[in-house]
Amino acid sequence: MGSTDARAGARAGTGPDRKPGPGRDPAPEEPGPGPEPKEATDTAGTTGTTGTKASGGAAGSGGATGSGGADDLAGLEAGLDALDTVESRRTPLRETLVRKVLPPVVAVALVLAVWQVLVWAEVTDAYKLPAPSAVWDSLSEMWLQGTLFGVMWTSVSRALLGFVLALAIGTPLGLLVARVKVVRAAIGPVLSGLQSLPSVAWVPPAVLWLGLNDRMMFAVILLGAVPSIANGLVAGVDQVPPLFLRAGRTLGATGLRGAWHIVMPAALPGYLAGLKQGWAFSWRSLMAAEIIASSPELGLGLGQLLDNGRSNADMPGIFLAILLILLVGIAVDLLVFSPLERAVLRRRGLLGRG
Repeated sequence: MGSTDARAGARAGTGPDRKPGPGRDPAPEEPGPGPEPKEATDTAGTTGTTGTKASGGAAGSGGATGSGGADDLAGLEAGLDALDTVESRRTPLRETLVRKVLPPVVAVALVLAVWQVLVWAEVTDAYKLPAPSAVWDSLSEMWLQGTLFGVMWTSVSRALLGFVLALAIGTPLGLLVARVKVVRAAIGPVLSGLQSLPSVAWVPPAVLWLGLNDRMMFAVILLGAVPSIANGLVAGVDQVPPLFLRAGRTLGATGLRGAWHIVMPAALPGYLAGLKQGWAFSWRSLMAAEIIASSPELGLGLGQLLDNGRSNADMPGIFLAILLILLVGIAVDLLVFSPLERAVLRRRGLLGRG
């Protein structure tokens, strides 16, 4: 029994008397729980330190990259804000006087100087080209008589009332033409033709139809101003981006609400241009009517003043009437339309607040 176990152990190579023979490797020994080799410990420590440094470097690099990206984004946002922001500052009074008041004053002074030089040079007869002093004397005479402002107000009141009526008619008409294709195809060319027709052409039929009265004056003003206002609004509506209209319809702004809240604000620049042109046509139409249809029953306006100067061969009076007509047109533009245009441009960010 014992010999059998010994032979089995020797055959398995686990017997106590089993010795390695030539060419045989000794049986490997299982490592004990002793300390790890120094090289392995140092290598692991070095690897851990390197990994820690690499992780720290990568984290630092990522942090730097993130910080740089945030700075770039902040710079981009600041640049966009700078593009959208209009610099607003109050313009000093001296700068305003130099830029806006001084140039027209210098221009008027140059015109008067050239005028006086032509008078001194006697380029024509004195009754054809009066001196500026003679025109000033006519102005002083009207001022002393107390008729200057009355004459001016007669014409200005007619023009303003006629322009308001033209505004009330031309605005809905222009909106209708711009929004309804059938109406535009029907009367759009007619409006363009009426705008190009000289207003003076309406004076003779208006006199025959209505007589020499204020109704005739207003009819001539309307026929001259309504096409300009309507066509100006049509041009403004045509320039409204379709995206605005679609957004308005999406929000429920259709019909009159869409016209009031979407179309009219978007078409405001073109509409203002039409109003400005409509006033010019109103003023010119009135002057033509007052010059041609002169009558004591109509009162003395600037047009009648100009025609009276022609009848009396009063060249200083004629020049005075021309200058007063020019003065009214410039005053209305500077006091009414220029502030409106600046307000619209400022609200759209196209004009500074200085």
